[in-house]
Amino acid sequence: MSVTQKKGLLGNLKHDIPASIVVFLVAVPLCLGIALASGAPLFSGVIAGIVGGIVVGALSGSQLGVSGPAAGLAVIVLSAISELGSFEIFLAAVVISGVIQLILGYAKAGIIGYYFPSSVIKGMLSGIGIIIILKQIPHSLGYDKDYQGSLAFTQPDGHNTLSELYYMFEAISPGAAIITILSMIVLILWERPFMKKIKLFNVIQGPLVVVALGIILNMVFQSMPSFALKTDQVVAIPVASSISGFFGQFTTPDFSQIFNPSVWLIAATIAIVASLETLLCLEATDKLDPQKRVTPTNRELKAQGIGNIISGLIGGLPITQVIVRSSTNIQSGGKTKMAAILHGVIMLLTALAIPKLLNLIPLASLAAILFVVGYKLAKPVLFKQMYALGKEHFIPFMVTILGIVFTDLLIGIVMGLVVAVMYILYNNYKKPFLFEEGKHLKDRVLHLELAEDVTFINKASILNTLGQVPNGSKIIIDASRSINICHDVIEIIEEFKTSARYRDIEVEIKSREKKGVQNQRRAVEFALNET
Repeated sequence: MSVTQKKGLLGNLKHDIPASIVVFLVAVPLCLGIALASGAPLFSGVIAGIVGGIVVGALSGSQLGVSGPAAGLAVIVLSAISELGSFEIFLAAVVISGVIQLILGYAKAGIIGYYFPSSVIKGMLSGIGIIIILKQIPHSLGYDKDYQGSLAFTQPDGHNTLSELYYMFEAISPGAAIITILSMIVLILWERPFMKKIKLFNVIQGPLVVVALGIILNMVFQSMPSFALKTDQVVAIPVASSISGFFGQFTTPDFSQIFNPSVWLIAATIAIVASLETLLCLEATDKLDPQKRVTPTNRELKAQGIGNIISGLIGGLPITQVIVRSSTNIQSGGKTKMAAILHGVIMLLTALAIPKLLNLIPLASLAAILFVVGYKLAKPVLFKQMYALGKEHFIPFMVTILGIVFTDLLIGIVMGLVVAVMYILYNNYKKPFLFEEGKHLKDRVLHLELAEDVTFINKASILNTLGQVPNGSKIIIDASRSINICHDVIEIIEEFKTSARYRDIEVEIKSREKKGVQNQRRAVEFALNET
């Protein structure tokens, strides 16, 4: 059992509370931006963020994932509201989509997420990291035509991600640029080893200092016309004049069109796209988890379903797990699901009590924070590692990145997946896989025998088998018959070995003799991981 598990949810609050605040600061403008792009009331994005944090966070089995409104659904939501004629009827579709996700969870459809190769998942992470950096450059200089949280190449203003980098020079704000530069200096210093030796700076997160600095500079610049920030250069959460006005921003669905086929078609579309995006982000988040914990996918679909039902009932946008907020949580030191839950609680309390203070936060400060998040997702060393694995991994990795940058998230993932599958066909993986899930369990020793050829298609069965290994037992992974073992499978076993140390599981690996192995590189790679 890991140290984190022993401490439980409350025992890790010293890590989870600072992480939750940073996630909250990043989440607020993203929620508002996605609502704006969706053609929905701004507060509907805040509602989705609150429900995604508190409800989904509590029900999910993911320890580090954060849920909320997703940019990938913005176009679907925009067209759906227009087609149905009102936001209230659209909310009924959101409720139905939640019910469909619940059904998918009970039907154990979560296993679909395991059929995406790691080269595509890592490409997704790097692609999002690159697109975050490209999208935040204009915001960092005060050019805020594209909404916060946008991931699509083509923008609502007619520009695209690359052309926006040209047009931003027409409207550079000196105040925003100064805030960005000072914020980056603070964040870079905060990562230096000499800063980490100071206990105070280990408690206070760099992003919190950046936001506080941004608010102070914003207030100072208000008396300096040439440096003053405009209303579209700061967070713009709706401000209610009273408690009743605050709750008046919640909206109930209109079920009068419940039998309208268009409502059900939109609900099914939202459920499928939201579920797929959630499962992909879920696996990506698990790969970023330092403890390599594996999240139960079917439970996640159920949690997302309940979250969408509640969000739709009170006027919120559709919810998915989102990688930007999840990776921010991990990089900010979050340890358990309390970080996600608390970020939702903080969002609720601040939206209720101090929305005017939030509206002093410059978008340039948040852009600096997201620059760091984007860089850590797309570190150059990852490109070197993927290149070293060979073209069958590097090319799908790069195709996924380019697809995400020049189209959008889901299209990019599909492009990477298609290329990965083509490589499988090209390498003539035609033999049936002889993988045996478990020969026998005796004296708490599980024997697991791998087939001659093991590819990422076997990920699901291997993950399920390894997930059933009881704590305090021993597992023998027999690869003596294996000729070709995909890197994805090796990676799964490596990650299991990491988590096994926290679960008191002894892992023994038997590999074949090196002579006569057809794929020497993979055989050696696998042998290096023997315990």
